[in-house]
Amino acid sequence: MLEAKGIVQTIQGRTVLHELDCSFTEGKIYGIIGPNGVGKSTLLHLLSGVDKAAKGEVLLAGEPIVSLPRKTLARKMAVLQQGGLPPVGFTVREVVGMGRYPYQSWLGNEESDPAEIIDEALKAMGLTELQERRMDQLSGGERQRVALAKLMVQEPSIILLDEPTTYLDIGYQVQLLDTVRSWQRERGLTVIAVLHDLNLASLYCDELVVLHEGKIAALGTPKEVLTTLLIEKVYETTTAIVPHPVTGMPQIMLQPSATL
Repeated sequence: MLEAKGIVQTIQGRTVLHELDCSFTEGKIYGIIGPNGVGKSTLLHLLSGVDKAAKGEVLLAGEPIVSLPRKTLARKMAVLQQGGLPPVGFTVREVVGMGRYPYQSWLGNEESDPAEIIDEALKAMGLTELQERRMDQLSGGERQRVALAKLMVQEPSIILLDEPTTYLDIGYQVQLLDTVRSWQRERGLTVIAVLHDLNLASLYCDELVVLHEGKIAALGTPKEVLTTLLIEKVYETTTAIVPHPVTGMPQIMLQPSATL
């Protein structure tokens, strides 16, 4: 279990998170949602151990996450940062292979050949034909898919995703999230994703954490959380919510403030 207890975080003198408590159990997909500037990415950075809270602590299986050696933590948790990977000159296959770092000796060797693991990740993300192409020859969306493949070969039990559908068209958004969900169910992973698209969050997440003014405004399933009253309170806009015709999950329809 990953837990945040009494988290307070400040950025440039401004308190972004206020006495925040939340926990994430194994085998679920969680979405962190809320308007811009409420601390979604800040919370994800704290959960990953990249940053330390001004007050409170993050615990992984009961241990303070900041006390874990980085390589030990990397075997348990993988993070897809906002913006994906930079357009460096390595090939796609080389970058995906870098996800094996937590399992390598100081000489860069592993006990067994990771080629099959890398091949599977490339295939899952539709990158097999691009594996010898350099990263600086890829589009932003392709680099995002490489970043996820790199996470897959890391074989973590917890995945943190910061706006994973950035740069992707709707087809690849669905492909990426379908892959994450399939991977999560197959291996019983815990996935925590910061998402801006509430409809995608509703379709793919088991539970949603709604941040508002640095606190948790709501926590629960999409059907429990995504209501017109909450959307109006948190996002300050009027919406209509209808069930998805296939899944029955709530889908948000924007409502103009005036008749066009």
